[in-house]
Amino acid sequence: MSKVVDTEQKRSWVSIIVMVLLCILWLIPTFGLLVTSFRNIDLINGSGWWTGLLGPFTAENYAGVFTKTDMGTSFINSFAVAVPATIIPITLAAFAAYAFTFLDFKGRDFLFVTIVAVMVVPAQVALQPMLDMLGPRGINISGQYVSVWLLHAGFGMPLAVYILRNYMSTLPKSVVESAEIDGASHWQTFWQLIIPMSVPALASFAIFQFLWVWNDYLVALIFIGNVPG
Repeated sequence: MSKVVDTEQKRSWVSIIVMVLLCILWLIPTFGLLVTSFRNIDLINGSGWWTGLLGPFTAENYAGVFTKTDMGTSFINSFAVAVPATIIPITLAAFAAYAFTFLDFKGRDFLFVTIVAVMVVPAQVALQPMLDMLGPRGINISGQYVSVWLLHAGFGMPLAVYILRNYMSTLPKSVVESAEIDGASHWQTFWQLIIPMSVPALASFAIFQFLWVWNDYLVALIFIGNVPG
């Protein structure tokens, strides 16, 4: 009888302990927020959250969310920012990715590398120049939804182009060539062939972009401020 080789790798207790510690460290800020949410505002301002582990606790903060604020208007404003800021970069990036994948033009690779390189630039670095351009010293659209739409579209475009271009490069080019032989234009090929086949990549980036914009506070605070209900 042949011996059965045990291919199961032994688990390292060191790696398990390190992972548990990392998870605990990762959860500490979230736990601190949870404890703080049940504390009085005076206690929050006067001491650290760890001093309130044993109380006193209060639910007035949660009651204030529903009684002192207009949550419905806040959700509408969030959707008004997040939905267009998701659709705009996906649409523009899809056109750009198609061009980088299926069209041959001078400087294509250099332009693609330049767009991808912009991803390393933190969004915070561009806030002041963008405020000068979109604010009173520029085209003066700060305080309007369109300013945030443009900013989030610009910040999300490099990653969108990178993801969609890499996905489209895996699609069979024979389909595009067959469409050209049949007389289809680039517009028809794009909408009737490439977009339906690229739905997984489009959906993935749409989810990522929507969550990023929805969770963003800094850009909306600077360029819109308090939107009237």
